Amino acid sequence: MMSTKVLGLGPSLRKPAFAPRLVRNQVVARNLVVKRSVQTQSLPSTAAVEILDKQRLRRPSSPHFTIYQPQLTWLGSIANRATGGALSALLYGFSIAYLVAPGTFDSTHVIEFVAGLPDVVKYAGKALLAAPFTFHAFNGLRHLSWDLGKFLSLKAAYATGYVVIGASAVSTVALTLYGN
Repeated sequence: MMSTKVLGLGPSLRKPAFAPRLVRNQVVARNLVVKRSVQTQSLPSTAAVEILDKQRLRRPSSPHFTIYQPQLTWLGSIANRATGGALSALLYGFSIAYLVAPGTFDSTHVIEFVAGLPDVVKYAGKALLAAPFTFHAFNGLRHLSWDLGKFLSLKAAYATGYVVIGASAVSTVALTLYGN
C-alpha cells in the first residue's frame, strides 16, 4: 500500500473496492449487456462495389493544377521525376534488349548504326539524351543541398532553380556539340 501512496493512486484504487456491492454489480451488468442501435445487413460483393462507386462519384476531386499558379519549385520537382523515369526506362529498355539480342545491341553494332545516321539526327539524339541527364543530375545536387539544410528559403529555392535550368542548358549544348 506504500507504493500507492507514493504514486498517488490510493484514493482511486480504494474507491471501486469500497463502493457498495449494488453499484458495482450495476456497472458490471451494464458493461456486459451491449445494445445495438444500428442494424446491419449482409450484401453481396457486387453491391458493395456499386456502393463504393457511387461514393467515389460524389467525392470532390483535388483542383491542384486548375487553381494553383505554376511555380518553379513544383515544376522542377515534376521535371526531376519525369527525367528520372525516362532515363530509367531507357536504361532498362536497352539492358533488356541487350539481354534478348546481344549480337544486335553490342557496342560495335550500336556505333556502326549511329555512324550511318545523318548529322541532324545525331545532334538531335544527343540533345534528347543530354537534356534530361544534365537536368536530373543538377537537380539531384539541388535536392541533396536541401537535404543538408541549405538553400531552403523561397528566394534561395528560386535562385537554385534558375541555376539548375541554366547549368542544364549550357551543359546540354556542350554535350551535344562535343565530339563531332
